[in-house]
Amino acid sequence: MSGNDDLLARSLAAVWHPCTQMKHHTAAVEALPLIPIARGQGVWLYDAEGRRYLDGISSWWVNLFGHCNPRINAALRQQLDELEHVILAGCTHRPVVELSERLSKLTQGRLGHCFYASDGASATEIALKMAFHAWRNRGRPEKQDFLCLAGSYHGETIGALAVTDVAIFKDAYSPLIRQAHIVPTPDARRAEYGENPIEVAFRAASALEAYLDAHHARIAALIVEPLIQCASGMAMHDPEYLRLARHLCDRYEVLLICDEIAVGCGRTGTFFAHQQAAIRPDFLCLSKGISGGYLPLSIVMTTDDIYAAFYDDATSRGFLHSHSYTGNALACRAALATLDIFVEDRVIDANRRLAKIMAGYLAPLGSHPAVRHLRQRGMIAAFDVDTEDVAFPRRFYREALARGLLLRPIGNTVYFMPPYVISAEECELLIHGAAAALDAALQP
Repeated sequence: MSGNDDLLARSLAAVWHPCTQMKHHTAAVEALPLIPIARGQGVWLYDAEGRRYLDGISSWWVNLFGHCNPRINAALRQQLDELEHVILAGCTHRPVVELSERLSKLTQGRLGHCFYASDGASATEIALKMAFHAWRNRGRPEKQDFLCLAGSYHGETIGALAVTDVAIFKDAYSPLIRQAHIVPTPDARRAEYGENPIEVAFRAASALEAYLDAHHARIAALIVEPLIQCASGMAMHDPEYLRLARHLCDRYEVLLICDEIAVGCGRTGTFFAHQQAAIRPDFLCLSKGISGGYLPLSIVMTTDDIYAAFYDDATSRGFLHSHSYTGNALACRAALATLDIFVEDRVIDANRRLAKIMAGYLAPLGSHPAVRHLRQRGMIAAFDVDTEDVAFPRRFYREALARGLLLRPIGNTVYFMPPYVISAEECELLIHGAAAALDAALQP
């Protein structure tokens, strides 16, 4: 048995893989291949037999600067000799302090307090609980409901599912969930005849205004994924919606949570996506790329006003949420190394140049007869495929793998979210290979 076959057999016997119907990996007909990865280098992943796959999705949107990045590796080796982890309740350490200070500086000090956890869903839970508890501490306990956008996704823990509107993740657990209220999405694909993306944003904001006008007394917060609703098929909207939403939240005394777990850290063309709307949220959720794709880390950043609502002699008025690995020193050190690379390599400027290269290679797909809504914002690009074949996503996935590409469609949406270290040549290979995989997957 080859090294690949041995690892596959052992994994199928012992590992329950996430976001997966496990039978799809073993069914005799049109099985989804499980890829045994032995090592990574740059944008490439290698199996035990030397076959390589271009990581076109940054390993679930986390990897920014390539696998086995030498600068992040060196920082972690140094940190391993100093401190791996210590309880953050009652203790502190240099990596968590420096990371908090540097992130605050990136918001010009307007989000000056960082609360730590391990994953994006936990960050969502923290922001929701903070918003709820802040209103309670301010003597406004009636403000306990939440708003989210149609098609939103904010994680799969119970609280996060309450503000998620993707049926396949949510419906099975609906009896467990305290449902949030859903308002229309500004997804530009929903444009009516003659509308442009800004007009779609205005229409969605008008619906938000109407809802808040009627129900604001009970609403604690609105949560949004700025600019791109990723799990909803890379639904992109104009920054004008964020500006209007911020104005409405101020008018109606509703807190604004920006979930930048997937779209932060340079993905959309600015370090924080909400910067393109020139607004400040009350809570900012970060995860995924903040550690460069190395270690689980999530952060909720918030304002002095929110922090002050919990600052009291009474323990019960404090924010008592906790995780065992909160503020893990190794994860924070990886994040600091990631921020160093942003500065040293002028990554935001480099990404803007790379995004233009991507756009050039993507342009021919716009005239493909099955392609709809070709779109891009920064280092995220996507298109929808006009097909009623329910097997298309799996067929495309297999055809992409056959061409050495790791791409996972979201339904009929094919998207690209590669590491920032991808070269122009690798970018061409990625997009041209995806076009060939598309044609092959559409064959009857």
